[in-house]
Amino acid sequence: MPDWIITPGLTPYAPALARMEEIATGIRAGTHAETIWLLEHPPLYTAGTSARAEDLILPDRFPVHEARRGGQYTYHGPGQRVAYVMLDVAARGRDVRRFVHDMESWAIAALAEFNVTGLVREGRVGVWVERPDKPRGPDGALREDKVAAIGIRLRRWVSYHGLSINVEPDLSHFDGIVPCGIRDHGVTSLVDLGLPVTLDDVDVALRRSFATVFGG
Repeated sequence: MPDWIITPGLTPYAPALARMEEIATGIRAGTHAETIWLLEHPPLYTAGTSARAEDLILPDRFPVHEARRGGQYTYHGPGQRVAYVMLDVAARGRDVRRFVHDMESWAIAALAEFNVTGLVREGRVGVWVERPDKPRGPDGALREDKVAAIGIRLRRWVSYHGLSINVEPDLSHFDGIVPCGIRDHGVTSLVDLGLPVTLDDVDVALRRSFATVFGG
């Protein structure tokens, strides 16, 4: 099992990114253990390598950081559990597609501990939930809201960045961007779904489900 770090309070983004890269370098050099780092950020937006300028709707609302990960714009802030994942993907089979699938499966397994059915959808990154409590779309389909985001980067086959699960963030903060470039679906959280879940609860679920998906 990797080392697990839980940092209380709000961690500024730039130092967190630098620390992730430092750990990833240490893993490849054999001087640092694989690491899962659980934290919260102050309100901010991050731009992935595919971010489009038109998807940043309110550029002055919160700080915007170049994340150097895959994907587009996303939001981080209080009430959202961020799990940064520094793992040796070379030692785990050198299969990027499988690794991304495992990240999705990990988030889904953690959500299942709260009886939430997480879904993945072709062409939509992240984990989604159906919302039968909301009006159906024009085509009659159930509305689906995003509850977890996933974005990774590999450096010499070591991963960093990871996933975030919306526990109880201010959902209005997502209004400043088009999350992950998807305009026709919304964003939700565990508390928005009516579940009295805390960050500590999610931490336990993430740790318990990790070995089920990744082994160790």
